[in-house]
Amino acid sequence: MRAICNAGPLAPSSPAAARAGGLAALIRHRLMRHVLTTFAALVSLLTALVFPSGAQAASGLASLPAVMPAMTCAAVASLDLTGVTDGTVTITSAVVLPAGTVVGNRTLPAAMCDVKGTIGPGASLFELQLPTQGWTQRYLQTGCGGLCGNLSINAPMASTCVPVTNGQIAMSATDMGHEGGNDGSWALDPKAKLDFAYRAEHATAQVSKAIINKFYARPAKYAYFDGCSDGGREALMEAQRFPDDFDGIAAGAPANDLIVQNTFHHGWAAAANIDPKTGKYILLAGKLPLIHAAVLKACDSIDGVTDGVVDRPQACRFDPSTLLCAQGQAAATCLSAAEAAVVRKIHDGATDAGGARLEPYVSREWGSELNWSLFVPATDAGPSGSINFVMPFLQYLDYFNGTNTAATFGDLKFTIDNFLKTVPVSKYLAATDPDLQPFERRGGKLLLWHGLEDQHISPRSTIEYYTQMKNVMGSERVDSFAKLYLFPGVAHCGGGDGPNTFDVLTPLMSWAESGAKPGNIVASIVDSTGQATRTRPVFPYPAVARYTGSGSTDDAANFVLAQEDARVDLNWIGEWLYSPGYEAWCQAQGSQLNCTGGNNWSSYRKTPVRWDGGEGQSNGRL
Repeated sequence: MRAICNAGPLAPSSPAAARAGGLAALIRHRLMRHVLTTFAALVSLLTALVFPSGAQAASGLASLPAVMPAMTCAAVASLDLTGVTDGTVTITSAVVLPAGTVVGNRTLPAAMCDVKGTIGPGASLFELQLPTQGWTQRYLQTGCGGLCGNLSINAPMASTCVPVTNGQIAMSATDMGHEGGNDGSWALDPKAKLDFAYRAEHATAQVSKAIINKFYARPAKYAYFDGCSDGGREALMEAQRFPDDFDGIAAGAPANDLIVQNTFHHGWAAAANIDPKTGKYILLAGKLPLIHAAVLKACDSIDGVTDGVVDRPQACRFDPSTLLCAQGQAAATCLSAAEAAVVRKIHDGATDAGGARLEPYVSREWGSELNWSLFVPATDAGPSGSINFVMPFLQYLDYFNGTNTAATFGDLKFTIDNFLKTVPVSKYLAATDPDLQPFERRGGKLLLWHGLEDQHISPRSTIEYYTQMKNVMGSERVDSFAKLYLFPGVAHCGGGDGPNTFDVLTPLMSWAESGAKPGNIVASIVDSTGQATRTRPVFPYPAVARYTGSGSTDDAANFVLAQEDARVDLNWIGEWLYSPGYEAWCQAQGSQLNCTGGNNWSSYRKTPVRWDGGEGQSNGRL
């Protein structure tokens, strides 16, 4: 939108009057500029007193002076953003929201100029919040979970990040090109597909940075991205496809192998639990506490501490058959053979009938059983919650073009043939390219993290991505710009039985701004009064925390770094998806999505493999 100004007062009636009037106007203009400059300097000084930078410098953050706006919030609505991105930008509103305003799930810690708009050629919405008093020259873009379809500015795991908690940072988000549509029907529009895949986040970064530059009359000194789940996929998509957008990226529990995760991974959690003869569910949610208690008994103390959390699920060798019912035992206290088989299948992950893995081994880690109620129903009639994640893909997103709206969950086939027919759309929807050399060369920093009780996305997929980064780029080079943290007892993007409150943004910012390489991140269990009842350090993978043997096990100070065997089995039928150069670039042309480029994984595809007992080797290339 553009402002339309009138011509002002009537012109003076004589040349002398015009000269006198012009001189007076010039004097008033220069006086006003002097007053505004002095006022801005005074406000900046007061801001520095209100928002001292010492705490930031102590944490490794750069000491950046606070900057005041160079224009009013209302004037943002009239900005000309032509050429900023590849589509038309329309600002629909720009209003000041006072501190304390609740916006979505966030209460504003300071007054913000809240800017909303759209980015064409589709209908991608964005929202940008600009501090009106004390911007410390940082920009944070936040990701969106699930299939998105809503605007939500929320920084995952930033509990003690000063710029965020004090409202000193500009923040934005996008709806990823559509509103609502959790059934996936929005994917009928190829422009929405493209925005969801990778374009919306990039365009939002371009537009937000341009507005920041105009609003404060200077660009952001540092730009960051923070997302979890699909937001984690969006984070990795930025690092892989648009390495110049951000200085630091935090990717939590990334849904980076989107098609496999939302088709075969989620689908397996339901399909493995359905009796093919009766169509009823075998394992019900009422048995989950029983299973979890048995897992804790077997594996809680592996780390030397019995605290209700399995810290080392990779070392846990729990056998569900230990819960098989003895003759005459009450059914509520044990498992039937069918139930025990389902538990094993849910843990191990999707396979075809011959045992070939259709996802990385270990779909859900031991210790996460209480969270399985996401997909294990309360009654044998179901349904499983996993089906809600699968159907948008079966009907819409598993295809470049076209749909299969008549598809039912029963149409999902766990076969190698169906796997190979389904995964090609990963060329534009997945974010599994491990070669981040362009991002690393421009000084970017990446912090990956995952909760080990994740019920949605397996931590093994993040381990696989990080492992492949090292295989492709070399361990030393990866260690110079990327870290992975695995949080025991943490469920999907938060929650869980363990210390689940922590800050990933401050160490990321400190690394980008001062070169302070991240060490341990202290996670806490925080009670309803806001008090930390347990703290525990989490070290960069593959290191783990080991109890010293003295002092409270609820105090992080009594744990030290230890190295343990971190080998995991990453052999599966689609391991070649985690290889460089597969990315296709797409265009929406009419009703079609046309994608070109990428190597089609041709150098990395491997022939189907059958496994006996879990270990296997690939035996050639297609």
